[in-house]
Amino acid sequence: MRATVLLCLLSITSLLIVGTTGAQDHVVISDIAQMVRKPDLAQDAAIRSGMQAAGVAEEKAQQVLNLGKAQNLPAGLRTDSALAANADAVRNYNAHKVCSYADEGGPKVLVQVPASENYHMPEELRSREDMYLVLPEAAVATALMDAQRPKPSKGPSWRRMREARITTPDGLYATYDLATDSTILAKLADNGMSQAEIEAVIFRSHERNWPEGIDAFERRYPRLERFKKYKAYQAATWEDKVLLVVPVDGNKRQPVGMRPHLDIYMVYAKGAVEVKKKR
Repeated sequence: MRATVLLCLLSITSLLIVGTTGAQDHVVISDIAQMVRKPDLAQDAAIRSGMQAAGVAEEKAQQVLNLGKAQNLPAGLRTDSALAANADAVRNYNAHKVCSYADEGGPKVLVQVPASENYHMPEELRSREDMYLVLPEAAVATALMDAQRPKPSKGPSWRRMREARITTPDGLYATYDLATDSTILAKLADNGMSQAEIEAVIFRSHERNWPEGIDAFERRYPRLERFKKYKAYQAATWEDKVLLVVPVDGNKRQPVGMRPHLDIYMVYAKGAVEVKKKR
């Protein structure tokens, strides 16, 4: 009887405190140490009810349930010691409130940390997919207005770059670290790229940040011939290398697993690429 009454009270509380996503949904994770560990959000009935009460679209709710698994968390969020070490850095996440709800532990907030908005974060705090975290209401604060928050760069525009064609797909430097190469960094700056654009290029030029079908040699190798079909553009050349942009636009017909969700970058040997003389 007591349990039934508690359940009813929790359901009513959920409806009263529930929030909806919208233009003002940006939040700051103010105390990541309080993150509620959930092996699989799909197994939590309170979260399902909270999203339903908040009017979260079915497609969005399904994404939450599909991606809300502890195994998808980056190394920096997997242990209590990692959470403590990254407490300050986590405040820099671009995060969004999905909904509020309540369970037996009190008011909770379901927070989305989109992968596409957080490539400025340290590697141990980045995820390949959007992350969904559960925190007590007290551990989440309202963020500054969008206009006041610095936006992560989408990367440089490729539309004025010369078109390129990959002729020898295995001429790829899949793990090249642009951040350690002062020559290319200077070249990108000379080409007019902002620091935010350069950081976006650095992050998305390593295989670990490419689509899942090409993010490791064993998955990429059987698909190499298909690289010749990528629509690519020359972002810069230096020494014996060329930096290519492989944009979302123009590559939407690539097979799943090769199709970029954000513009990606590839370092190739010059001899493995043909570049048009004119734009």
